[in-house]
Amino acid sequence: MKKLKAKQAGPRRRHTRVRGKISGTAARPRLCITRSNANIYAQVIDDVAGKTLVAVSTLGPDFKATNKSGATVEGAAALGEIIGKKATEAGISEVVFDRGGYLYHGRIKALADGAREAGLVF
Repeated sequence: MKKLKAKQAGPRRRHTRVRGKISGTAARPRLCITRSNANIYAQVIDDVAGKTLVAVSTLGPDFKATNKSGATVEGAAALGEIIGKKATEAGISEVVFDRGGYLYHGRIKALADGAREAGLVF
């Protein structure tokens, strides 16, 4: 149990450190990523107002229509395209990317690249 808590503390500590440096505003909200072994979640958040503007996950109906898995890089790229399209429909073109304390590779990088292809600017 002690080893598990230590493993979970690393990303939490990194995320806290990153959140001290970045914040989302109405003009440039924060694109926050959370991932688990099986799924990945993305939210566009206005931290000043404390509101989530757009949210998608691999559990939602938009993603289920793609027939991809949330545990793969291809699924994360598809989710990035979905959040990019939803954000542009909501009138959001620029965001601050919050990787959530995770390393910028694999599914996190694929989601970011998918969102860029859909028109979001980081």
